[in-house]
Amino acid sequence: MALVIQIAPIVAIFILFYFLMIRPQQKRMKAHQALIAGVKRGDEVVLSNGMVGKVTRVEDAEAMVEISQGVNVRVVKAMIAEVRNRTAIAANDKG
Repeated sequence: MALVIQIAPIVAIFILFYFLMIRPQQKRMKAHQALIAGVKRGDEVVLSNGMVGKVTRVEDAEAMVEISQGVNVRVVKAMIAEVRNRTAIAANDKG
């Protein structure tokens, strides 16, 4: 009985750690993988380094992103942090 009482706090801490740290990270990873899988030509993306560009070509693990007119860079798809909706109008954009 004393052994169970000694082990119970360790088990409780592990369960708490799982629900506060591991599970949310797994959810974020799954959402990011779905985001990357949905990238298509013409999408406006934000890269993890902050650059914004338009996807011009998509391959298995890489994408070609136009960051300025005539300037294309090849990026690893995992470095895409956000996909912006190209039909959305920014709040400060009047037209």
